[in-house]
Amino acid sequence: MIISCSPLRLYSTAAVSQRQRFRLKRLMEGVSLWLAVMLMLFVHPLYADANEADNVGQLHFVDGQGQWQEPALVLDSEFDIQVSGLIADSRLLRSFRNTSNQWREGVFVFPLPEKASVYGLTMKVGERTIEGKVQPKETARKTYEKAKQAGQHAANVEQQRANLFTARVANIPPGETVSVELKYQQPVQYQAGVFELTVPTTLTPRYMPGRPVSKAPDQWQGGWALPTTEVPDASAISPFTVNPTDVATDSHRASIELVIDSGLPLESVSSPSHRLASRQDGQTFSVSPEGGEILMNRDFVVRWRPVAGLEPSAAVFHQSWQGEDYLMAMLVPGDNGSMVLPRDLVFVIDTSGSMAGESIRQARKALQAGLDTLTPRDRFNVIQFNSQTHSLFMQPEVATGNNLARARQYVDRLRADGGTEMASALSRALDSGVETEARARVRQVIFITDGAVGNEAALFRQIREQLGSQRLFTVAIGSAPNRHFMREAARWGRGTYTAIQSPSDVDGPLQALFSAMESPVLTDIRVNWPGQETGREAFPARPGDLFQGEPLIHVVRGVPAMGELKVSGRLPGGQDWNRTLDLQQAASATGLHRHWAREKIDSLEDEAKVAGREPDRAGITGLAVKHGLMSAYTSFVAVDSTPARSTETPMVSDNLPTLLPAGSQAGMLRYPQTATSAPLLIALGVVGLMFCLALVLLQRRAFA
Repeated sequence: MIISCSPLRLYSTAAVSQRQRFRLKRLMEGVSLWLAVMLMLFVHPLYADANEADNVGQLHFVDGQGQWQEPALVLDSEFDIQVSGLIADSRLLRSFRNTSNQWREGVFVFPLPEKASVYGLTMKVGERTIEGKVQPKETARKTYEKAKQAGQHAANVEQQRANLFTARVANIPPGETVSVELKYQQPVQYQAGVFELTVPTTLTPRYMPGRPVSKAPDQWQGGWALPTTEVPDASAISPFTVNPTDVATDSHRASIELVIDSGLPLESVSSPSHRLASRQDGQTFSVSPEGGEILMNRDFVVRWRPVAGLEPSAAVFHQSWQGEDYLMAMLVPGDNGSMVLPRDLVFVIDTSGSMAGESIRQARKALQAGLDTLTPRDRFNVIQFNSQTHSLFMQPEVATGNNLARARQYVDRLRADGGTEMASALSRALDSGVETEARARVRQVIFITDGAVGNEAALFRQIREQLGSQRLFTVAIGSAPNRHFMREAARWGRGTYTAIQSPSDVDGPLQALFSAMESPVLTDIRVNWPGQETGREAFPARPGDLFQGEPLIHVVRGVPAMGELKVSGRLPGGQDWNRTLDLQQAASATGLHRHWAREKIDSLEDEAKVAGREPDRAGITGLAVKHGLMSAYTSFVAVDSTPARSTETPMVSDNLPTLLPAGSQAGMLRYPQTATSAPLLIALGVVGLMFCLALVLLQRRAFA
């Protein structure tokens, strides 16, 4: 009996075990499918974030309630520039045309020249003109917000960086246009016998290092980047960057009229960025882009060269303003020969994502040109950086034929991708731990980049702390580089700054740069104005070394146009050099007081950086208000006293984008958030979960 039942019991036990395993298998399949669907829902947002830069779909803007809406404001710009001597005075008219049937506020982040002194704002509404006033930044914000809420036409312009500004225009009526006119001046650049003026029209999206901060941005921020520990105002300096096809066909266009009266007969007027239409009347040239308006996707650059033999070697300008005298002097030391010393030359090239496209090709060409200047007595290294830093050699190596061949192959293989972690590259390039032998050498660093970083102040501080006896030379690449960073980095690095506008523009500027780098023309410079005791009112307070073709430009307050200016220095061979200028020969000029005030403000900010403390806010604010200038602590605001919009009528805010710089790749696009297929994917995920649940229930019923 027992024996006959044993097989049945074994069979029954085996059948139950097999059934349990089958049910367990089905259950595991259902759980696996459910986990797969959950994984898809979890991973998709990360994938969407990673590919945000590649999103080239329909452009939308988001209002205060998060509602989708089409872009409504059309942006038009007019530049009217008058050049007299070494100062360019500009009138920039920005027009915001509302094409919608709703009231609008326009917000536009835009670049200006790195040494621009903004001294006037006027708002135009129909036939009415409202003059703006300089106020402390927080006061100006409150004035603007109060007018905005009251339905009054209002405009506010404030400085984010020395070359980056934000304009806000409130209560633009449906179908109407409100214009904001800015007046600013900038010094004309002069080097190696050529004058140059740059009109920035767009900017390259900047890299924002650091960790995101938990603090929510305030209502005055609206960019694509979140504030970080190293760039707390990242949202305020990161306007969306779009393609020209993403804005109206008549938006983001600019007309430019430039009149050049340099006081010298000119041999040529040219542009490395645009074709020009020019007219000459005696020594005056009128210049504009050929064909009229230009697309605001690259900087507009104009150069003019005096007739050979008439290049200025010295010039003095004078202005009397509010009972005070202001003088500006320009002095170009002659070429007295050079003592060429063996060098340690370190080339640093930016290979981050912002350099992709035409920029990296220009950068490689510039670096190859630098390698061609090396001789067997020199040593060199090549450092590239993006999210990480890599170098060709562990330390500078002799410029032998074999090492140069390795370097050329290394440079040819460089590609652009990743972030812009510049600090580590600077540390490696400026490493002062070089051998004792290198002290008898001239150690120079050439930094080739577009300068697309948001933490400029920290990098300037790093350059000063690590520079030692070295020299840092910067080469700006791209159609819209961060010129302020490039020029200031070179100034802190006691070197020079060079800009490359296009592939055809590489050879000329670089040849001048590499020739100048062989040795400085003048060192240990002293500038003595007559009757000047402390020297605190003359800028720059400590002139740096001058290189071949580079002028010394000095400005002073409180010195009348009498007596002599004495300048001295030391030539490369150790000989003394002296020059005197008769101040009674000074030519009349305007705007010198604003140029002096800008230099004074920059000096106060520099002193604070060196001392590691906050700048003298009260002193800077007082200077800016007195001279009618915008600064880091002052802004312009204009308010129409008559309300235009009823407070019950809603108003929508538009953050206008900038255009992708010409030659950049689509990876640099920064779109406002657009509609995605997220709802569809969520719905599919829910359906998948329900399907899995149904399978499990069916399995339970089948094997119950």
